[in-house]
Amino acid sequence: MTNVVERYNAAEQLKDQGKSAEAIAALEAILVDHPEHVLSHLTLGRLYTLASNFEAAVAHGRRACELEPNEPFNFTALSLTYQRTFAGTRDTQYIQ
Repeated sequence: MTNVVERYNAAEQLKDQGKSAEAIAALEAILVDHPEHVLSHLTLGRLYTLASNFEAAVAHGRRACELEPNEPFNFTALSLTYQRTFAGTRDTQYIQ
């Protein structure tokens, strides 16, 4: 069995190759075994935003912030997710 870093790197390669659906599946599989893997949550937030699955994107961004509440980057990423979600939905709940 490969470790979480190897699995994450493989998912990143899929993402970089434009295989978003496969990357999402690989990242979700990582979270089954390692639900606190912050990089997987952050990457899923980005991929789900690109796929217009905004609720999932926000959920993963929030989870990253919950897991690492002292990491400013996570909050910056979540802020961008909220902005993109608002742009995609025009739902003001995301910018209040």
